[in-house]
Amino acid sequence: MDPDYAAFESSLCNEFTDFCKKICEVYKELKEDLTPYRDDRFYRLAPMRLYTLSKRHFVLVFVVFFLCFGLTVFIGIAGPNVIESVSYRPENFNLTKVKLTSPILSTYNQQLWLTCSLELNNPHKSALKTDFIMTVKINGVDSDATVTFIRNHEYNRTRTFNCAQKCDEIIIVHLGYLNYTQYKLEVGFENLQLAYTIAELNFTWKTYKATFSQVEIWFRFVFVVLTFMVTCLFAHSLRKFSMRDWGIEQKWMSVLLPLLLLYNDPFFPLTFLINSWFPGMLDDLFQSLFLCALLLFWLCVYHGIRVQGERKCLTFYLPKLFLVGFLWLASVTLGVWQTVNELRDPMYQYRVDIGNFQGMKIFFLVVASMYILYLLFLIIRACTELRNMPYIDLRLKFLTALTFVVLIISIAILYLRFGAHALQDTFIAELSTHYQNSAEFLSFYGLLNFYLYTLAFVYSPSKNALYESQLKDNPAFSMLNDSDDDVIYGSDYEEMPLQNGQAIRAKYKEESNSD
Repeated sequence: MDPDYAAFESSLCNEFTDFCKKICEVYKELKEDLTPYRDDRFYRLAPMRLYTLSKRHFVLVFVVFFLCFGLTVFIGIAGPNVIESVSYRPENFNLTKVKLTSPILSTYNQQLWLTCSLELNNPHKSALKTDFIMTVKINGVDSDATVTFIRNHEYNRTRTFNCAQKCDEIIIVHLGYLNYTQYKLEVGFENLQLAYTIAELNFTWKTYKATFSQVEIWFRFVFVVLTFMVTCLFAHSLRKFSMRDWGIEQKWMSVLLPLLLLYNDPFFPLTFLINSWFPGMLDDLFQSLFLCALLLFWLCVYHGIRVQGERKCLTFYLPKLFLVGFLWLASVTLGVWQTVNELRDPMYQYRVDIGNFQGMKIFFLVVASMYILYLLFLIIRACTELRNMPYIDLRLKFLTALTFVVLIISIAILYLRFGAHALQDTFIAELSTHYQNSAEFLSFYGLLNFYLYTLAFVYSPSKNALYESQLKDNPAFSMLNDSDDDVIYGSDYEEMPLQNGQAIRAKYKEESNSD
């Protein structure tokens, strides 16, 4: 064999081998970059302001949160009531036909209810329950005094008269949006058989107070502006870090903040500009979407902070998405079901379809119970497995403490509003489930808004955060650089060998020089 040809062949083989080795190295580096959640890649995670806060700062964060929430509650207490009532008591009434005329209405009144209550000459206060047929004719009056017979149809529904110590109030009609400036109704009571004579018959028109509607517009606008500013500031603080280097909380905050913007509903003024059911339906859809996204956020964070490998869609996200998706589907179905039926028949009430309603209610409660048990399991497991890991236990403690405070306040507000029967007849939205005063409205909106603002503050990088601070997410390197005062919660962390910290430091310097 020609020696020159053999040398050429050997050189070619060596070059091909070197080329294959370079290809393998490039592939390994690319794979390493695309897998930022491995244990040896913790130092690439974007820093959080949470790591730089001392105990004094944590106390200050909670104090500011409570001050902001308390301010909204006090403003709500000083604000107007939500529902405005106008009573009418006919002196000489004929139960076969009672003519009623509503007050002058505007779009600020939003919705209209007509209720009635009876008072019987019942000296023994004995219980009484009977069914009867109620008929209603509705005429709408325009601003130019033109009278229109709505749908050219007379509505009739079976109602139940229930009287014990006091007679229950009966909802006659509910109009979800107002097309006319005034309404004229003819109400009839058929087959009403009572053991006692009627002492009084009271009718009540109930609408949203115009002053409350103005307060709602302004505060929703304020929350929309604040949320937009917080969203922009949070995105601006993470602009110098690659998205694959964001922590799971930071990724979720980038989703929750835009959804909070929709929860505050920037399209809410359309309710007063167009006479349509669509803006109200859009508002309900945005609220349910944000609340379910918040539930999904809790599941993913408490599970994802413990799972450091690749979070696959089928095994990690899909089961949680199904669980929360069923809750969202149940809530949206109930709202759409009620709205569509009321548009077709103003006398419609969910008690008419009580069988279907009870089935949907049981389904919702079963799925909600499964969610609570699963969330408690994830919280307990995360806290037991990660309590001794530096900085991760800090993330768990802060999120758990703040979320627990928010849930306790929410439960207290619901209990004060509905008592022990919060999930019975008031499960679906009707007159009894609407806000009764401005404090209830502002407390719910303010609580969720300030909760997200607080999370955005602690999860965003500080103003002077450098890429070097990302080494804090590596337990080995953080213990070599931080003093005892820098560790917020003094856990007994396991000391790492010095050569490991030096290797990581050298690796970081090589990457910095290559950049």
